[in-house]
Amino acid sequence: MTAPDTESVSAARQPAWRTWRTQAPIVAMVALGGAIGATARYAVSLWWPAQPGGFPWATFWINVVGCAMIGVLMVIITEVRPAHRLVRPFVGTGVLGGFTTFSTYAVDTQHLVDSGHPSTGPAYLAATLIAALTAVWLATAATRRVLKRRQP
Repeated sequence: MTAPDTESVSAARQPAWRTWRTQAPIVAMVALGGAIGATARYAVSLWWPAQPGGFPWATFWINVVGCAMIGVLMVIITEVRPAHRLVRPFVGTGVLGGFTTFSTYAVDTQHLVDSGHPSTGPAYLAATLIAALTAVWLATAATRRVLKRRQP
């Protein structure tokens, strides 16, 4: 068996290095944005804590507002003007992905059902889903309408 020559080994590693060099800024922006979004979400949850067995209003509104903001962002960066390649990962995936919390939504639903609130859990489950999807749709439509009026 012969050892591979160093040129072929370095050539094989080069594409992975190039991939990392192009992906590293994206990963960094997602991480930074996620930290900002998660911190904002945590601040809202401290400001507006859920009562045991009560409807988790803070998480509900965080998800609805976050989804609306995603709708606005996507219209602006895909239909209005091209954004820098790091805007979408930073704001969309990072900040708004860190801000919205569908894992907490699922856990809250399970806790409501398990703690003897069998009607509040499914109501929260359905209301959040409907409100979040409606928020994206309305924000997208409203943003398009506002931008269309501003055009000469």
